Amino acid sequence: MPQNTSAQTLVNAPQPPGGCYGVQVLVAGRQKRWRDEVSNQIRRAGYQATACDSGVDALTVLVLGLPVDVLVADVGLEGDLCCSRLAVEARALRPGLRIVLASDYYEEMSDDASHLFPDAILIPRDLRNNAVASTVREALASRSA
Repeated sequence: MPQNTSAQTLVNAPQPPGGCYGVQVLVAGRQKRWRDEVSNQIRRAGYQATACDSGVDALTVLVLGLPVDVLVADVGLEGDLCCSRLAVEARALRPGLRIVLASDYYEEMSDDASHLFPDAILIPRDLRNNAVASTVREALASRSA
């Protein structure tokens, strides 16, 4: 009588969309309240979130090779590594990385950003109704399509 060992079960089990670590979302934003709320939305959706308060810190996470499936960046990031530069560097390091850009000035930036990042998803910084978490789901779905 063949025995089903736990090792065989693990080998045959389907892998989660983000690999063995689950779906990893990197959140980069200058305002702590916004980062915390976005991270909480992402965790409630069943994903893992890592939050950074600067573009330099977010890029460090990517350079170190930590698993990241989606980058959610606040367009208001300032400093040596602003949001657009972070997105360019992130795309150079990880061509398949899904990028979500959040801005209070969504309408004004949509044309500019669509030229720089044609496959990036642009959203308003609005935190109501789990908007960011649903956009992360959309980004993951478009990646696997």
